[in-house]
Amino acid sequence: MRLLDRLATSLAPAPDDDRVVEAAPTVPLREVVRRFWPLARPYRKLFAVGIALAALLPAVEAAEIWLFKLIVDDVLVAETLGPLAVYIPLMLGLALVGAALSFGDEYAATWVGERFTLAVRTRLLSHLHALEPDALDRRRHGDVLARITGDVHAIETLLLSALAEVVQAGARIFFFAGALALLSWKLALASLFVVPVFAFAAQRFARLARRAARERRRRSGSLSAVAEESLGNAALVQSANAQERELARFRRESEGAIAAEMAGTRIGGLFAPVIDLIELAGAILIIVMGTWALTAGDLTLGGLLAFLAYLSQLYRPVRDLSRLGQTVFEASAGAERVIELLDTRPRVTDTPGARPLTRVRGQLELERVSFRYPGAEEPALDGVSLLVRPGRCVAVVGASGAGKSTLAKLAVRFADPDSGVVRVDGHDVRDVTLRSLREHVALLLQDAPLFDGTVRENVAYGRPDATDEEIAAALAVAGLTDELPDGTATRTGQRGRALSGGQRRRVAMARALLQDAPVLILDEPTAGLDAEASRRLVEPLRRLMRDRATLLITHDRELAAAADEIVVLERGQILPSRTASQSDGMQDLTPGVVA
Repeated sequence: MRLLDRLATSLAPAPDDDRVVEAAPTVPLREVVRRFWPLARPYRKLFAVGIALAALLPAVEAAEIWLFKLIVDDVLVAETLGPLAVYIPLMLGLALVGAALSFGDEYAATWVGERFTLAVRTRLLSHLHALEPDALDRRRHGDVLARITGDVHAIETLLLSALAEVVQAGARIFFFAGALALLSWKLALASLFVVPVFAFAAQRFARLARRAARERRRRSGSLSAVAEESLGNAALVQSANAQERELARFRRESEGAIAAEMAGTRIGGLFAPVIDLIELAGAILIIVMGTWALTAGDLTLGGLLAFLAYLSQLYRPVRDLSRLGQTVFEASAGAERVIELLDTRPRVTDTPGARPLTRVRGQLELERVSFRYPGAEEPALDGVSLLVRPGRCVAVVGASGAGKSTLAKLAVRFADPDSGVVRVDGHDVRDVTLRSLREHVALLLQDAPLFDGTVRENVAYGRPDATDEEIAAALAVAGLTDELPDGTATRTGQRGRALSGGQRRRVAMARALLQDAPVLILDEPTAGLDAEASRRLVEPLRRLMRDRATLLITHDRELAAAADEIVVLERGQILPSRTASQSDGMQDLTPGVVA
């Protein structure tokens, strides 16, 4: 008992445990089954076939041991080779049948398991894509990736693999216990005394095993999160000479993962010899009683040897079922982390009765819109009213934190206003489908995100069916045709880092141009660029904004001058507007300054 108490203490977090990732809330096993078992419905027939094959395999093994008994009694003890003419073909036949059953069981289990895992991962990724970007940004991406990969696989282990193991273990117990009863019902009853002892030992270790499993899964997510952040910000780490700090952070999480793994190993390492001792005690008892039965003539030598073989096979599923609890706890901990993600509800969804947005001329309107971020003391927007007519450009300027980028989020429904209305062509954006809204409202983000691929793939990301001619025309309007060494086959690199900042912006412009949306949102399109790069983007941006209702969020003086109207946003409220000809008074606007 003292040793178990020490193990429990080793699982407790240290007082200064700075958790990168918190443990997910505990979820009952029945809830895990209720949530994920329906995803296995398309594969249940093949899964049932695999279960049947797994249940038949112990029957073949039981027959092989019984054949071994016959060989001992009829060949070795009787000192005659005649029966081998029958027994050898039977041995070969059983071996072939067992191999076929084993292959079929393994193949069916793998096929169903992989398909089920794919279904769960697809559902989880689909759910994550339904969340607003701010909800994802509040999570460690490395931890999210760990949940999509390792934790989803744990669900398959819990619902399918564990069930198959239980069925096969039950079949082993049925066939081997039956064979034991046929050989000697007295010895069979004596051999079963270890079952409650097994159960008692498993129960004593179950609580610790569950805690260890949950801590291992949490530490796995923490380690992935730290590694992803460190590598994803490699330029910052190197420029700040923070390599040692990042290594120390990674080492700290690694030490925590090692500690959690060692705690689980200590529990399993102590559990295994306890089970082995119980099994050995049962075997010794049977050897003693079997020897008495042999001398009394109640049991043949082959029967005794077969009994011991059956007994070892009988203890195996009992031991496996005891250890299966640890596997279930490990898998359950992973399932809890996946369920936590699935229970994160999107704040923006299609409302009941939402209709597709069609025949859009291109007019964006905000009427007395107010919005406050969760946990913020002050509203990001407070009673903002703004109208962008078709073919017109309205530039929104203001200090950092004034609420400019929030306007862009509301226009594409990355969030909904707390009060007020956002309209496109007079339609409340909450009354139209998200898909149709985002087809008609193009957003050019200030960091111009790109996927690792070719320029063609990134330009056509919003329109995969675009022709090469359309893509080339969009790149020409963006002024990028002559700067690509391999044309549209030029690789962009991870997050577009193989291109310059200006090139990334123009690829993003070509993507927005190809979308051909009547409403365009430009969120700091020249942010982070030097004055020369900003000037080179002005003309392509003017071509992009032509004939569209454009909301331009910028600090760039020259770019703001291209707008038909300039709106100043201060502390979430709009100050009196001015025309583009009045922009000379914008002393605080400097080309290339980031909002």
